[in-house]
Amino acid sequence: MKAHEKLNFGHFLEVFPEIDLPVTLTEESAVTFSRENGPLSSHLIEQFILPIEELETVDELTEFVPCLRIPKTHEFFAVIYWRAELLNYQYVLATFLKNGDLIDRKVIAGTYSDGSVLLQSVATIEEDWIIYVVSGKTTANATSYDASTSTSFNLEILPTGEIIRSEED
Repeated sequence: MKAHEKLNFGHFLEVFPEIDLPVTLTEESAVTFSRENGPLSSHLIEQFILPIEELETVDELTEFVPCLRIPKTHEFFAVIYWRAELLNYQYVLATFLKNGDLIDRKVIAGTYSDGSVLLQSVATIEEDWIIYVVSGKTTANATSYDASTSTSFNLEILPTGEIIRSEED
């Protein structure tokens, strides 16, 4: 592909396989996505990922991997990609209008370490677009994981593509 060629939004969506729900996103599933889907091309990253990223800059060590496309989103598209940086690995859920304009974007799971604390989150996306997120943290001097430090919350993808924090029943 020539550098001056502009890719359309369909090219971007093609690299995200539509998979059946429910699905759970863990640190290990990133390896599977990376092996099965491969990295996003630099052209797709520049055109569709970087404009929605919250990072000031992206260095040469940052990797983006397409994970999946959520099925049956008739009025919008919902994709999840994995962003890997040094000590910061995140699953990002992004929703788009049919024309490719961003509706919403949220980090839904991942692993982060600042050297003294390790924070890990796992997300399960159900068929009704409810996302259950469980997070736990461990400090560098801890000898074992303390389950009392775990937190959980729910997100929901609305029919409009907006991603909200939802209340539990």
